[in-house]
Amino acid sequence: MPSAHRSSTELAERLGARAASCTVVGARPICASLHEVVLHGDPRLAGVPGNDVMVRVRHNGHHVRRRYTVRSVDYDNHRFSIWVSTDHDGAGSAWAQSATAGEALDVIGPRGKITLAESADWHLFIGDVSGLAAFYRLAQSIETPGRAVFIVEIDQDDDALTADFDEGLGVTGIFVDRRDRSRNDPAGLLSGLSAFAFPPDQGHAYVLGEFSVVRALRAALGDRGLRDEDISHKAYWRLGRPNAEHGEPDKSDS
Repeated sequence: MPSAHRSSTELAERLGARAASCTVVGARPICASLHEVVLHGDPRLAGVPGNDVMVRVRHNGHHVRRRYTVRSVDYDNHRFSIWVSTDHDGAGSAWAQSATAGEALDVIGPRGKITLAESADWHLFIGDVSGLAAFYRLAQSIETPGRAVFIVEIDQDDDALTADFDEGLGVTGIFVDRRDRSRNDPAGLLSGLSAFAFPPDQGHAYVLGEFSVVRALRAALGDRGLRDEDISHKAYWRLGRPNAEHGEPDKSDS
């Protein structure tokens, strides 16, 4: 077994996940800020909606791992897709834009603790475009009748990607133009959140995106009456600080 794959297998065992070699089927830009990469490999790596995979990519002469939520899974053809943010300089962004068909890479999955809150009557998905893959896969797993509300901040008009849902699912989409705000400024999403009147029944929120924005949105949702257990959250990145070699953003208070 090659040493790189052996290290992935050992890491996967520690994480309680799987490790496998996957092959890039194709990669393409799908909007100004996202590339879609389709991988061929064990579909069990993709887990359930909300789970992500850890990919090992080369950057500046050494390998790092980056985590991406799975957008969709084709079980019949052993394929799954991920959406990678490409609106910044980073290891994952560079890899996604240069990935070519036939490229092999080590993948670990499934990862992550976010899953659909099946008991909820309505689901609020809020964050930036880096969360769209998770938002849409989670929402497409909601049993009807149900309700999904999306509040997503975008930088370019074509970042307002949409998806298909079951006819019995009530869907509301709010795309917030970032304008000239900093990418760690929560004001735009907080404004969008204030425009959403919570229904009286049980709801669950999924908050994904930049570290400081996620923290501010969690506080605002708590102020609106959601309990901690009613909020699933994950910071995918942090402005001005590269993610660590294992793919996680810096979460220190300094």
